[in-house]
Amino acid sequence: MAESSTPAKVELLATKTVQELLTEGELLVPPQKFILKDGIPLPNASVELMDVPVIDLGLLTPSSFSVEELDKLRSALTTGCCFHVINHGMTPEFLDKVREITKQFFAIPVEEKQKYLRPVDDYEGYGNDMVLSEQQTLDWTDRLYLTAYPPDQRRLKFWPENPKSFRDTLDQYTSKLQVITETVLKGMAWSLNLEEDCFLDKFGEQGKMDARFNFYPPCSRPDRILGFKPHSDSSIITIVLQDNEVEGLQFLKDDQWFRAPIVPEALLINVGDQVEILTNGLFKSPVHKVVINGEKERISLAVFCFPDSETEIKPFESLINESRPRSYKKMKNYGDIFFEYYQQGRRPIEAAII
Repeated sequence: MAESSTPAKVELLATKTVQELLTEGELLVPPQKFILKDGIPLPNASVELMDVPVIDLGLLTPSSFSVEELDKLRSALTTGCCFHVINHGMTPEFLDKVREITKQFFAIPVEEKQKYLRPVDDYEGYGNDMVLSEQQTLDWTDRLYLTAYPPDQRRLKFWPENPKSFRDTLDQYTSKLQVITETVLKGMAWSLNLEEDCFLDKFGEQGKMDARFNFYPPCSRPDRILGFKPHSDSSIITIVLQDNEVEGLQFLKDDQWFRAPIVPEALLINVGDQVEILTNGLFKSPVHKVVINGEKERISLAVFCFPDSETEIKPFESLINESRPRSYKKMKNYGDIFFEYYQQGRRPIEAAII
């Protein structure tokens, strides 16, 4: 889930993390505030596996360009799907290291993690998401949310010093994602016969990368809760490193939910709402959610790529014509409305549709 760094509303109250609730006693039934309300479809971890294309990033570079690979990318994006990328410049051993620091952080004592606790009315830090309403259904997840890029926007007081390799590993990972982001955004432009840097220019020199480390404890009633409720991301693109053993991520396609497969050596990428607006709806920002395992914990790391909040987002003029008229309004500060819409079970892109 992509979040905004500027809360739109005042938080009502702080709540305990899921890990805190679990350490206080054996929970046979999740607290009522986590139980899905009537009218929300109950989760099903056994839905059909999704066919997710695997894109070789090495074949989307000028020196080794493949029309077939570009067609795969365009097909994935126009059908509202995600895609895996391989040949991305990171070894399987390094990806496992990133997974390991995630697991190690959430495994340290609660008291130590609270040094990085998210302040009230702020998104960044450790804990759970903001509670804006007493009627809000909470997600069964704890998270550590950090601005990772640009470096001058990092708030290091929230960056864990335990495990000791955490900061350096995240710095390395972010640097490698910058190269991946540039390759993917250029490939997206080529696939639509647009100027090579059109998406990159919108991401801009002041574009942000926010890292969200997710921890999903097992739950005795996985059929009544969600790790994340259905949503689409407010980002330009989102890059996800999945757990290499436990599934949980699901995507909505053609009004049907599908499980996202695990490819341990790959990164999973989906576009966010801002690309759907820029492409006038040609590329679809997919709706997704996270289901909980009844027996095993699950981790993931999602990195959201945002343009500067003052960047104007509107459909590219070359993608507007008589057969495809303008479908979206001009937007700024798009990420700021995300969380309020999310907690209402709505997509913020509704605010942009003409």
